[in-house]
Amino acid sequence: MSELTPRKSALASSVRRLVTRVPMSVRCVALCAVLVLANLPASVLAQSPCSGIHVKILDINNSTGAVACALFASPVGFPTEFLHSATNIMVIKIRDTQARCDFLSIPPGTYALAVIHDENMNGKLDANWLGVPTEGYGFSNDATARLSAPSFDAASFPYGGQNLDMTISLNY
Repeated sequence: MSELTPRKSALASSVRRLVTRVPMSVRCVALCAVLVLANLPASVLAQSPCSGIHVKILDINNSTGAVACALFASPVGFPTEFLHSATNIMVIKIRDTQARCDFLSIPPGTYALAVIHDENMNGKLDANWLGVPTEGYGFSNDATARLSAPSFDAASFPYGGQNLDMTISLNY
């Protein structure tokens, strides 16, 4: 124990000497910079630096299972045949009822997104005996599913190759 006390006091005196050598104006500027960065909105700091399609999933009922995001470049297979027809597929674990899918290095074009909350992780959107989905689902442009899934045209959006932030709300 006696060996630690001299080391701690030597370290403390070295830090004190270092702090006293830094001019007061530099310390004030550093403190102001820390305060400004600490007060920036989280949305400013959360933007992704990589160009691509960034999708925040809203209205997730619970954190059970995963969210599957499927990006389609054509109407072929949209939205039900995502395993065979989607250009890109991401499966993301849900954390605190939040999920985000980031599709990077996507060429410019017209796309549509389909998202499902796969609660039991069986790789598909479960439905009851009438065909009504029992798990959450959503589409780009908040395209609605009335008696059937929306068309590719209803859910499609243009992508020019820059950073594109989107939100998709899930329906249960």
